[in-house]
Amino acid sequence: MKLIDPYVNLEKIDGIKMMKKIEKAGRTCYKSSVLSDNSYKKFISNIIGNGHESVLEHEKVTVVIGCDVGAYKDITRHRLASFSIESTRYCNYGKDKFGNELKFIRPCNIKEGTEEYKIWERTMLEIEKSYIELSNLGAKPDQLRMLLPHSTAAELVMTCNLREWRHVFKLRCSSHAHPSIRQFFIPLLLYFREVMPEVFNDVPYDEEFPKENYAKINLVEAE
Repeated sequence: MKLIDPYVNLEKIDGIKMMKKIEKAGRTCYKSSVLSDNSYKKFISNIIGNGHESVLEHEKVTVVIGCDVGAYKDITRHRLASFSIESTRYCNYGKDKFGNELKFIRPCNIKEGTEEYKIWERTMLEIEKSYIELSNLGAKPDQLRMLLPHSTAAELVMTCNLREWRHVFKLRCSSHAHPSIRQFFIPLLLYFREVMPEVFNDVPYDEEFPKENYAKINLVEAE
């Protein structure tokens, strides 16, 4: 089996360009065309302060998240986001295409080297062994998936408009969210804060969550 850490891949965001588009759309409501290089800052701060967040729906961001199955089951409960998800029903990890092995996300809430971690690791190995045996017997992926635990690694593509991202972060960066979800949403929120502070600086997060557990954010140039 292969153990991996969660990750987020996304194109670099031109936050200023996005916020200026939001300002331009939002000023339609007031028939105001007073635009300047920095006017978007006050405008966006005002609309958020006034609860006029529908204007934020004019811009969206897509990310690719590598996480465990348990995490994506929680994430996909967000109704206003769009998802494309690696399907354990159609992917047979016992085939050459997948290296004839299962991938699992290292648990961030079970300390490596402890007895608890050893039990978890042993269980994953046994599951992989049984999965490969069934695959070799000709079992189909929709039968094999019945063996897969929440720790199974999977990739998903998630798209939200900026208003929905604010909502997602408020729920999933809180100390009430599962640690495997905070693991990638907190560093993602911090990146959004960096490139679009006027939109995301007021969104709180669990500041006590260990930084060493943050998922890696991989930025690529926009095509």
